Amino acid sequence: MYTLIAFLMVLPDAKNAMGLEPKYYFYIAIKSFIIFLAWIFSFKAIKKMPISLYGVLDLSRVLFATTLGVFVLQEVLGVYQVIGLIFVSIGLLMLKYKPKALAKQLSDGSEAVEVKYVVMAFASCLLNAFSGLMDKLLMKDINSSQLQFWYMLFLVLMYLAFILITRTPVKMGGLLKNYWIWILSLLFVIADRALFIANGMEGSRVTVMTLIKQSGCIVTILAGKFIFHEKNTGYKFLCAAVIIAGIVMGVM
Repeated sequence: MYTLIAFLMVLPDAKNAMGLEPKYYFYIAIKSFIIFLAWIFSFKAIKKMPISLYGVLDLSRVLFATTLGVFVLQEVLGVYQVIGLIFVSIGLLMLKYKPKALAKQLSDGSEAVEVKYVVMAFASCLLNAFSGLMDKLLMKDINSSQLQFWYMLFLVLMYLAFILITRTPVKMGGLLKNYWIWILSLLFVIADRALFIANGMEGSRVTVMTLIKQSGCIVTILAGKFIFHEKNTGYKFLCAAVIIAGIVMGVM
């Protein structure tokens, strides 16, 4: 629903989205399908795990995106980027190999998470990394209005097909009254447009931009603590702090 509302928000910009070469419709459709899968995985994972834990796991996409940036776009990692990656890796390992007392509490308590949902979270990160790579490649030849309009249109059509095939019930009234959906829609439009414009800038690099984007994990950990009243957020903050330090080093 928030994807549909967001698409309606960008409809007035449709006049600036026309005139693409046929091949770009195909490329954008592939990007849309990648994000479609990524979000299906992430929605299923985030429903079954603490938001603060998901926020830290989501940081793993920096490793995937960096690998793609180096091997596909031939981006060169400097000393600071290498150090930043090391810090990010350490933070992720700290999360995986947590202290025994905390590990027992997590496995025995309310925060126990099935392995399949952790796998879904990582799959979403990998797919998002591929999408970021495609953003950079596509923005070399098309503008942000074209990418955003067609990407969101394809997403709406894919979600519609998914709803029809799976016969998922949709309660329009309740969805439209949910103010979080309207907030998500607006954030979706603003964030993606900013990202596409940044990707279109000549000096932007996938490896550095991905590091910057991961600072959003602080929001999910704070939400876990103050909105959902999750436990063990202190240790997650420590993991995130190590990762954020790596991000700061990576963008220097």
